[in-house]
Amino acid sequence: MKYLFGVTIIWAFSFSLIGVYLSGHVDAWFSVLVRIGIATVIFLPFLRLKEIKTETIFKLIGIGSIQLGLMYCFYFQSFRFLTVPEVLLFSVLTPIYITLINDILSRRFHKGHLLTALLAVLGAAYIQYSSVSEHVLLGFLIVQGANLCFASGQVAYKYLVKSAPELVRTPMYTIFGLFFIGAFLVALIAFSILGSTEKLPTTSVQWGVLIYLGAVASGAGYYFWNKGAVLVNTGSLAIMNNALIPLGLIVNLVIWNKEADLTKILLGGSLIFASLALNEYVVKDSQVT
Repeated sequence: MKYLFGVTIIWAFSFSLIGVYLSGHVDAWFSVLVRIGIATVIFLPFLRLKEIKTETIFKLIGIGSIQLGLMYCFYFQSFRFLTVPEVLLFSVLTPIYITLINDILSRRFHKGHLLTALLAVLGAAYIQYSSVSEHVLLGFLIVQGANLCFASGQVAYKYLVKSAPELVRTPMYTIFGLFFIGAFLVALIAFSILGSTEKLPTTSVQWGVLIYLGAVASGAGYYFWNKGAVLVNTGSLAIMNNALIPLGLIVNLVIWNKEADLTKILLGGSLIFASLALNEYVVKDSQVT
């Protein structure tokens, strides 16, 4: 759980950094390409695939292309239509997607996980509800695309680790470059087709934000998030996806002075962490797949 908490704190800054310094200023497709490209360069030197089956290699690349590549393509585009609080709010459905995808793959219905995930969604939805922008429906759908990609990738990786014995005895950092290779291929194709060279970074701050997002939020962040994902049950994983929302709103409020209801953040955040505690102590590990 410590890995998920640590990454949540790191990611809490990402929403505001993108919304304040990149959205509307730097081409979103270029931002995705650079962010993933930096993370790829960091992990490529550590690749050790001698004992990894070819089938497993392609599965890891496929998971990365969805969980990171497609997710980022949706995620960065959402800031064109939504404010930072709205992007955070519309991420509340990720826990539901995680539990449902897990139930589909395991062919079992875990009502305990669904109950705690719904409680987390309730807490996240309570945090920020305000008048929405004219493009909110399109923005909402784009965020759901990101949520589905991120949720399916997390669950798929948990299942792959269980089905591929060589991954259990292989240090994760020696294979994680495959995730970013898959993501980079998607980002490269997307930028080639939809990107624009007319809105490249023009300031040191913009480049600094991209470097931080690539090296820290993506490189270190997704490595430790996936490492933590295989160590917790599906219910806890689903709920931790929503713990980001109150933290992200607090960062947005305190540092960038955006309007937010602190009372709602505290109450909604309390519900999210209460659902995490409920899952940890009420839902039995034997129910988890």
